[in-house]
Amino acid sequence: MATTADIRNGMCIDIDGQYYVIIEFLHVKPGKGAAFVRTKMRSVTTGRVLERTFNAGVKLDEVRIERRPYQFLYQDDMGYNFMNTETFEQISISGDMIDGVAFLKEGDMVEVQVHAETEAILTAEMPQNVVLEVTYTEPGMKGDTATNTLKPATVETGAEVRVPLFINEGDKIKISTKDGSYVERVKA
Repeated sequence: MATTADIRNGMCIDIDGQYYVIIEFLHVKPGKGAAFVRTKMRSVTTGRVLERTFNAGVKLDEVRIERRPYQFLYQDDMGYNFMNTETFEQISISGDMIDGVAFLKEGDMVEVQVHAETEAILTAEMPQNVVLEVTYTEPGMKGDTATNTLKPATVETGAEVRVPLFINEGDKIKISTKDGSYVERVKA
């Protein structure tokens, strides 16, 4: 058990059976009345951000979460199969637990959050950006960089992203896994 005095960024707490990671917190001691802690928390399972205020001294259920690196092997009807790179243990994770699953390709590393006591898998996080090859797009024109116009392109995982007009088939591009947006072209 922890109290509001122990709150820190990155701490994971259990509220009514749901796990939340604290993003921001502020201890407030008004001139009149009791002190309190204002927090901003993100749900581990849904990713929804929630603001909550706790009175000073309230006890909280702290949850110990471990982050482990796993390598993506393949996808089958059971879900996405990963291997722990240290113990070679294999696990299967459903697609809705993985952020940016459309950009996941064989051999990619993800960070899996595991509940330390129960060994239950909570979420899997892709890297912030991934580099993928464009497999199909309309041909680009040289010098088409003046406007901010985007065109659809299919990458090697089958996902469709919007890219600038100068991107051609075979180009490698960096994509944000959070929103699927184009970041930059990667030189080979």
